[in-house]
Amino acid sequence: MNTPETRLCAHHLTGMSYRDVDLVEDLIGKKTFTEVMIMQILGREARPVDMRIVDAVLVTLMEHGLTPSAIATRLIYMSAPENLQGAVASGLMAVGSQFVGTMENCSRLLDRIRQAADGRAEALAIAREFRASRQPLPGFGHHLHKPDDPRSIKLLALAEAEPDLPGDSLKALRLLAAAIDETYGKHITINATGAVAALLSEIGVPTALMRGFAVISRAAGLVSHVAEEQQSPSGRYIWETIDHAIPYVGKGKSHQRGGESS
Repeated sequence: MNTPETRLCAHHLTGMSYRDVDLVEDLIGKKTFTEVMIMQILGREARPVDMRIVDAVLVTLMEHGLTPSAIATRLIYMSAPENLQGAVASGLMAVGSQFVGTMENCSRLLDRIRQAADGRAEALAIAREFRASRQPLPGFGHHLHKPDDPRSIKLLALAEAEPDLPGDSLKALRLLAAAIDETYGKHITINATGAVAALLSEIGVPTALMRGFAVISRAAGLVSHVAEEQQSPSGRYIWETIDHAIPYVGKGKSHQRGGESS
């Protein structure tokens, strides 16, 4: 068995190295968080286009209101206010295949289209597969934003204006969007995570790491939910609202039917 190695960090008596540079001399006060994050994750110097794309992605994914991740964070913080990191971690567990983290599954579809001999035919095959199986389309559709998700419109416009991006993933996403509309017989919007999948792919982020950018971004948003919970608590209200909205149908006593208070 080979001895494991790391290139990420080393510390010594008078300082610390991040990859091949010195933290104190080369990074603190000279590089932004986004620059250093790209360097650490992708193992290369961040280009200006990388920073513009990643910043746009992080801002987009940071917040989306009282979603499952935010509700989880608020309820856990109500229950354990001494454990801020636990509250944030509970919310981050909701970054998955249904919400926030769907760019990973969308990117896999874009990979298929990019690698196919006939991208349009592959896009149509994907659309037909999903319609036949009645599975949700990762990166497409939104319950509120219609006819188009304004976030994806902005993100794609930003990326398509960048001359330093190859454009292959953006083209694949457009092919998939057209195939979906044709197959379903109606317009289904590219949503924010669909656009994010294409943008991150354009700057070389591997599909298997994309959800990590959602985790980084949403962590900041969840800390803001904790901050608001400290100032204007909603956890108890959420709990009691659910407790009264979902009826108990057993034969025992219930506070919902005039029994003893819980």
